[in-house]
Amino acid sequence: MKTLLIVYHSLTGGTRQMAEAAAAAAHTQEGVAVRLLRAQDAGPDDMLAASGYLFATPENLAAIAGLMKDFFDRCYYPVLERINGRPYAVMVCAGSDGSNALRQIDRIATGWRLRPVAPGLLVCTHAQTPERILAPKVIAAEDLARCAELGEGLAAGLGAGVF
Repeated sequence: MKTLLIVYHSLTGGTRQMAEAAAAAAHTQEGVAVRLLRAQDAGPDDMLAASGYLFATPENLAAIAGLMKDFFDRCYYPVLERINGRPYAVMVCAGSDGSNALRQIDRIATGWRLRPVAPGLLVCTHAQTPERILAPKVIAAEDLARCAELGEGLAAGLGAGVF
């Protein structure tokens, strides 16, 4: 059985909603186990046990969230050269842009020699004031549907042996 590992961090709930939507849709695919882990709870053993990855992060100060960076820092060298070629995708919950956070994860994945299987998914909340940035987020249904489609597609590809 293939395993899809979804690793996320969420302070205000937006990225959590995105990751949960992807995980729920991925669970509909036969032959694929889905593991949804917070970044602080995931480690190298989880990476090694997975067949593919979905990384979900908020954009903080035009970068990936610190706890996602911590996850990548803790896992990078222990799994280097051991996960080459595995598929991955990325979701970013951004206040304005999110493209730099996508680039950061893509650069890490390139170092791991992972294979991108979908364009990065950006959800923009337009949170630009301190109050809106720190407020709990509610992700729109159409954006959650895009997240679900990404999770389902990644799981389907793993289950079918496409990647």
